[in-house]
Amino acid sequence: MRTDLLMNFSVDKENKTVNVKREFDAPLSNVWAAWTEPEILDLWWAPAPFISKTKTMDFKEGGRRLYAMVGPDGTERWSYFEYSSISPKTNFKHSATFSDGEGNPNSEFGSSYWDISFSEQNGSTIVDIHIRRDSFEELQKIIEMGFKEGFTSAMQGLDKILAEKK
Repeated sequence: MRTDLLMNFSVDKENKTVNVKREFDAPLSNVWAAWTEPEILDLWWAPAPFISKTKTMDFKEGGRRLYAMVGPDGTERWSYFEYSSISPKTNFKHSATFSDGEGNPNSEFGSSYWDISFSEQNGSTIVDIHIRRDSFEELQKIIEMGFKEGFTSAMQGLDKILAEKK
């Protein structure tokens, strides 16, 4: 497994965004499937030692994924995605909102707005992610909660899943 894969993580405080550019040593079709099929998504979406558990997922414009990140002690932290735009194997956009197990939003947190683009270069796939929050305070809160570390860990988990498909 390659260890020299691109991983850029930057925070743009002025625009309330996190930008992540990540390279995967896998074809575009495998990476796209890993981001859009619940059976694969659950294998890597949560940072270890958490696991991801999808309750429902309808990957289409206007569709929704309701899932939990389950801790080693069984504690479930629920969220949902609402898909607003899908261009197959190129880009999709969704909001991400903390919720309860029925998908009712948690009023303590606003939503994140994800714009995820995919491109293939020299046998690798580049995933370019832009995540926007409504306020700098919300952005600061998710960063303080360990978003960078958790997302980096999840990306490493995805590397392992993709390596097994080779």
